[in-house]
Amino acid sequence: MNIALIGLGMVAGTHVAAIKASDQDLALAGVLGRNPERSAEFARRNGTRAFGSVEDIANDPDIDFAIVATPPDQRKELVGILSAAGKPILMEKPVERTLKTATEIVETCEVSGVPLGIVFQHRARAASQALKQVLETGALGTIATVDIRVPWWRDQSYYDEPGRGTYARDGGGVMISQAIHTLDLAMWLLGPITNLQAMMRTTPLHDLEAEDWAGTLFEMENGAVGTLMATTADFPGAAETITIQGTRAKAHLGSGVLTVTSLDGTETKTGETASTGGGADPMAFTHAWHQSVIEDFAAAIRSGTPPMATGRSALRTHAVIDAMQSANQSGQITRVTQ
Repeated sequence: MNIALIGLGMVAGTHVAAIKASDQDLALAGVLGRNPERSAEFARRNGTRAFGSVEDIANDPDIDFAIVATPPDQRKELVGILSAAGKPILMEKPVERTLKTATEIVETCEVSGVPLGIVFQHRARAASQALKQVLETGALGTIATVDIRVPWWRDQSYYDEPGRGTYARDGGGVMISQAIHTLDLAMWLLGPITNLQAMMRTTPLHDLEAEDWAGTLFEMENGAVGTLMATTADFPGAAETITIQGTRAKAHLGSGVLTVTSLDGTETKTGETASTGGGADPMAFTHAWHQSVIEDFAAAIRSGTPPMATGRSALRTHAVIDAMQSANQSGQITRVTQ
């Protein structure tokens, strides 16, 4: 299948590496960036062509789907053009800056009948898949508590890029740009968050418009209660974790390893330790997880089945972040609505 890559920023190289590593008959058929000269150079280095516009991609019958990796504020128009032409879209998180606009994008694709997948690559990790199976068997018992932690670090130089960490371009700070992955994974594993209280702050370690620290107390539809802490101000940065306490056993997911400990002390481990980009280098992670997401999306197009992470499923995560922002402003318990 022929793929067009739109957006040549930080994550573009990961997508290129993922496509080239695949043995599933995938090819990078062209790229599109904001700067024509940079796009041409990127295309030359990667043995492909540079498109002149999104319309060129939409009108090209040889392009099977597009990967959209632009900043969030550029998504709506691109999706409108691609979906009108019937081109399936695989999009980097988040869907957009706000729940309202993200919902409009998802509905645009649904009305057009165009597949929309979101790159939530943490769902593709072996340890995440293993935990999903453990939960489905009921091995943990009734879920009582959930703890989500994203103790990451970013240098100030990360936020010095124009627009980064602003509401106008990104829609917020650590929650929508970093912790969205772990939040999505937690709800993919356990179901929706229904109510929450939140604080979102900017620490003295960074100069940015939005938050670099967020804390939340929440309730889930399954009856569990939980905590979330996410930050990019925890030097030198560590892997994100999800810890789930059940009435029969506890599960801890971190650094690509799942540890399940039963209440009698029996312990099992699954997976291999891997970096997830929690330190100063945000790209310090393998392309293999993106490869799994891209291959899954291609398979979904071929079979007509939903991809691993649909646009509609991504709205649950947007709704929680939206509720956190509201709760931070009001100081009140806030119901998550979608």
